[in-house]
Amino acid sequence: MTTHSDTPGHSATSGSAVGRPTPLTAATVTQRPSGMPIHKYGPYEAVDIPDRTWPDNRITVAPRWLSTDLRDGNQALIDPMSPARKREMFDLLVRMGYKEIEVGFPSSGQTDFDFVRSIIEEGAIPEDVTISVLTQAREELIERTVDSLRGAHRATVHLYNATAPTFRRVVFRGTREQVKQIAVDGTRLVVEYADKILGDETVFGYQYSPEIFTDTELDFALEVCEGVMDVWQPEEGREIILNLPATVERSTPSTHADRFEWMSRRLSRREHICLSVHPHNDRGTAVAAAELAIMAGADRIEGCLFGQGERTGNVDLVTLGMNLFSQGVDPQIDFSQIDEIRRTAEYCNQMEIHPRHPYAGDLVYTSFSGSHQDAIKKGFEALEASAAEQGKTVDEIEWAVPYLPIDPKDVGRSYEAVIRVNSQSGKGGIAYVLKNDHNLDLPRRMQIEFSKTIQAKTDAEGGEVTPGQIWAAFQDEYLPTEDNRWGRIALRSAQTSTTSEGTDALTVETVVDGAETVLTGTGNGPLAAFFDALASIDVDVRLLDYSEHTLSEGAASQAAAYIECAIDGQVLWGVGIDANIVRASLKAVVSAVNRARR
Repeated sequence: MTTHSDTPGHSATSGSAVGRPTPLTAATVTQRPSGMPIHKYGPYEAVDIPDRTWPDNRITVAPRWLSTDLRDGNQALIDPMSPARKREMFDLLVRMGYKEIEVGFPSSGQTDFDFVRSIIEEGAIPEDVTISVLTQAREELIERTVDSLRGAHRATVHLYNATAPTFRRVVFRGTREQVKQIAVDGTRLVVEYADKILGDETVFGYQYSPEIFTDTELDFALEVCEGVMDVWQPEEGREIILNLPATVERSTPSTHADRFEWMSRRLSRREHICLSVHPHNDRGTAVAAAELAIMAGADRIEGCLFGQGERTGNVDLVTLGMNLFSQGVDPQIDFSQIDEIRRTAEYCNQMEIHPRHPYAGDLVYTSFSGSHQDAIKKGFEALEASAAEQGKTVDEIEWAVPYLPIDPKDVGRSYEAVIRVNSQSGKGGIAYVLKNDHNLDLPRRMQIEFSKTIQAKTDAEGGEVTPGQIWAAFQDEYLPTEDNRWGRIALRSAQTSTTSEGTDALTVETVVDGAETVLTGTGNGPLAAFFDALASIDVDVRLLDYSEHTLSEGAASQAAAYIECAIDGQVLWGVGIDANIVRASLKAVVSAVNRARR
């Protein structure tokens, strides 16, 4: 190749290589306008709070939880829950440990009213569980709502009205003062009807939501909440729940947190307020918005199992609770049987949970990637070794396995699906399956050898290779079975003795090329003696590597032997399994020899 001194960027005397690729820079990666109607949308409003404190806070205890699966979640279903499915969901929430459950919108129709009555009259509500019911701020609806709670042990009426400017202008066509008066008058009616209808047996609470808080001016949201509290008069022993809903998620989680810190700082009677967050997932960041709101001063989270709800859904209570668990914080909700929780939710909602849903999806503890599988395999081994060094069980030490944020066993999952094999998988995943399912701990170079067999299978057939198919392929490659006999040599029996020179003498009964054959040999150990015996039938074997281990504990356990051999110019592994370790090693040699002649 000829270079020229006048070639741009390449001086004849500079020594630069001709044809060197151009480095990638920001200037070489150019995004182009999308052509979408950007002019129709405006930015969210920032909050002026330069001394915000929430970024330095951490969540160290669980918040209060309210499940709204039976109300907000149910109203978003294509096929709303039947009474039987509602009861199944309610019982699940109670078993899991939820102490506040929004059970319906009793003024919306007879079905919801009857359900509330049924769980009260049938004694389905534990005495430490508070049920909540939703109502709009109209007198006849409030009366009907309170009436549904007769005889309840603990009950909360949740009143809401929309406060955002678009709703004031377009839907209600009212002023700020008129919208505030709706909330104040509604609160007064709740107090009056509770005093009139409910008896001393009911511990009664009140919750107010300025709906679409995310789009409501902060000063107005504060003004409305203060007006509501002036009626309710929160004090020691008389809490009010102020719920600030992200009815439509409109901003980043950080701005959502700013709004909560702003409100939490300015609300009077703060010590008597339970500040509640109710995020929806329109921007896909509801979980983050809820967590940051708690850091910013919120006391309670409202949401649904697996994020069920209108449009993109409510915030996901399962993910939130498990996020705490994964950081060593007790969520005070029991997720230990997560598959049962998922199956019940799918039955009640008639909607499937995505296979990659955090913590609960079918595939969330599964790795197909070879590098991931290798790291997981090594992580399990390191964890077991660390526990053994400390004289503890794996469950007694801190969890630390790459790619697995929690131990799948802690939520009722087995390890069987942690590693699954397809064309993207490598030796680590295949080795993990064999160790997990069959206690075979393959040496590293053997892992590489066998992974090529599986890779050829996945390349030819596509799709996933199941653990059963991996085991069948392993047997076919290394361990002939009664149903799949192959190979030139079959081992029948072997006897060893010591010669007068102190070496080992070996007599092996075999079948060679279909004929009963007795082979004899001597050497420094059984393996060397067997190699000498094989030379008599023109098989040249040289030992390269050897390892062994037991497959289980106890006197009846079997041993596995792995032998790497050079056989007539080929380097191959063989495997032998037997109750006697010598026989296992001889079988491993036979396995390698047979593979060389297949």
